[in-house]
Amino acid sequence: MKRIALVTIGTQGDVQPYLALAIALKERGYSVVLGASEEFEDMVEGYGIEFHSLGPSIQSFLQQSRFENAMSQSMLINGPSLLRQGQQIVDTAARHAWNMCQGADMLILNMNTSFGIDIAEALQIPAVMVALQPLNSTSEFPLCIYYGADFGPAFNRLTYTAMTVQQIYYNLPRNKLRRELMGLESRKKGGFFRNTDGTPLTTLYAYSAEISPRPRDWPKSAIVTGYWQLKDRTDWQPSEAFQKFLAEGDAPVYIGFGSMPFGAERNTQILKEAVRMWGGRAVVARGWGGINPHDLPDTIFAIEKAPHDKLFKYVSAVVHHGGAGTTSAGLHLGRPTFVVPQTVDQPYWGRRVYELGCGPKPVRLRKLTPEILAGALADLTTNEAYRRNASDLAEKLHAENGTEKAIKVIERVMANYTPHAAEIKKKKKPSLKLVG
Repeated sequence: MKRIALVTIGTQGDVQPYLALAIALKERGYSVVLGASEEFEDMVEGYGIEFHSLGPSIQSFLQQSRFENAMSQSMLINGPSLLRQGQQIVDTAARHAWNMCQGADMLILNMNTSFGIDIAEALQIPAVMVALQPLNSTSEFPLCIYYGADFGPAFNRLTYTAMTVQQIYYNLPRNKLRRELMGLESRKKGGFFRNTDGTPLTTLYAYSAEISPRPRDWPKSAIVTGYWQLKDRTDWQPSEAFQKFLAEGDAPVYIGFGSMPFGAERNTQILKEAVRMWGGRAVVARGWGGINPHDLPDTIFAIEKAPHDKLFKYVSAVVHHGGAGTTSAGLHLGRPTFVVPQTVDQPYWGRRVYELGCGPKPVRLRKLTPEILAGALADLTTNEAYRRNASDLAEKLHAENGTEKAIKVIERVMANYTPHAAEIKKKKKPSLKLVG
């Protein structure tokens, strides 16, 4: 039986698609192990998938005051320390992943775990990169983290140089690990989407081309598969209190600001004032997302935790940070969407929702005011074009099977893989010493 190792670190949105793929691979007859930070052990094992911890909780890292200060005050002052901590997280994850991958026949990784390219090289097994947002360079649109005007093809391609800078950040701990742990020389070529010898690395984009069409100038190695949807298997149902709230009026709008725990007091004040001005009803996620659930009016119901694919069935529209997973969940259910992005790929998904006619133009969370949110809520719940476009898009999304397409590519990569013999001769024998 072939064994496949999946390696990812990040928030829940960075883990769920890998878990969905792991489940599909196991159903296909593969032995599967999924490595992630320790807080996801119960979730992964709850789906019957073997789990391997890659280190401490990412949630704890994000919740520290230094991270909040960097986001809201000064990245210049707080950034260097956070970067050092981030590199330590990568180093720890790589050492745990090295142990986990012994005996694997295939490695599936992401940008945060790009050290998996080195592990695959040392173990002489194939690797596939996964991305949840468009990251290969293109002239058709700027890098997903860019938030601003589009200045044309040359500018668009230039924005992807930021990926080179990020690669340098990840390479610092990687080269040390290559020498000390894997018996390999330092990387001379490559990047997130290339092997050490410079050859293209097969990259699976786990989102729908209906939402983000594949650029015409991408390499053949970049493949858009469709979303890898993790179906909730819990017995979650609305609580009695939530059922009572639902029965007392029109379907509420969902409002949540994602996994980044910043600005709770400000976000809560904006929320309360906006809902009052708008005159409707809302359900808000408590989670880590910066919402203080205390002292909310009767028109706002705070829910502790609920799977989006079930919760969103009870709402008329959604307002959120624009994470890939939350965007997918809302659009799969045909819900009009207003995105209030904070960072990373969120501006891109907000822009795509707007361009597809499924919701208002996105507004960054730091620029959000009660007046802007109230106007967006009114627009979301009265604009029939949003509802019609979102419903049509949901039909197309349900016709896709992202994990099935991904598995076909994975099997093709495994079947065609040949170790680079000339390079293997130059390498030292990899150390199999286990590390903590």
